[in-house]
Amino acid sequence: MSQRATESITVNAPPATLYAVATDFESYPLWVADLKSVTILARDEQGRASDVEFRAAAFGRSSTYSLRYDYESAPDTLSWSQIKSDLTTKLEGSYTFTAQGDATHALYDLEVDLMVPIPGFIKSRAAQRIQSQALRELKARAESLA
Repeated sequence: MSQRATESITVNAPPATLYAVATDFESYPLWVADLKSVTILARDEQGRASDVEFRAAAFGRSSTYSLRYDYESAPDTLSWSQIKSDLTTKLEGSYTFTAQGDATHALYDLEVDLMVPIPGFIKSRAAQRIQSQALRELKARAESLA
């Protein structure tokens, strides 16, 4: 059974900056603590990364997963779904960026299911940890560029 969580943060940068940071996958290893490498597997007709492979530290080991990005609601929303993974059976999510004066409200929605059966409260904590860390890192990166 999958676990869904939503978290948000206010970032002192315009939505366009957050969108640019979120879609600059090649730069992720520079500012995402647990990420070891990123490989662009495919690009869409506009040159945007559509399929991306990540290698990350997860649960005390290295995990590799690939995501397919959907730009249908860009630049307000960036969503993704899992193509393959060695740790999860489902990894779907989205960032939604909404202007609030000179700042941006960044909403992160994530649904995850692990291959290994574990109690729901542990999955929930893991999803919340992933979101909290991701939002803090996105905020720090976007504000450093704004």
